[in-house]
Amino acid sequence: MKKILILSVIFTSYIGMGQSVNSASIIGKPVMIGNLLIAQNDFPKTMNWVDAGKACSALGKGWRLPTKTELNLLYKNRKRKGGFTDNYYWSSTEMENENKYKEFLYNAWSQNLYNGYSNYGDFSKDNSNNFRADRTIK
Repeated sequence: MKKILILSVIFTSYIGMGQSVNSASIIGKPVMIGNLLIAQNDFPKTMNWVDAGKACSALGKGWRLPTKTELNLLYKNRKRKGGFTDNYYWSSTEMENENKYKEFLYNAWSQNLYNGYSNYGDFSKDNSNNFRADRTIK
């Protein structure tokens, strides 16, 4: 029985290693733009689209990846918000592929918040991009 308990503790510790992020260090002192609250910092590591969405949700109630429109709002307010890298950032907006089968949405909208370039055609959800969380305040 002790061996099972020890193994489960080791397994749980292993699974969680490197995957937890201090919510306060990401959220920091968020900036309010309209009714949108934007985390102060990017997550420390790039991630694929699915993992980025999960990481944002793990910050707490209402935190998520920004929509395509919200991501562009971040770009327009980049001087006020600051701290963006010269890399693409994930949005929550999925893009239909050429085959038009909605169950096969492989791409998501992304935008470079440093220079404004946007891209969706080549950005498979499997790519690793930067991301920053936001949430709507009602």
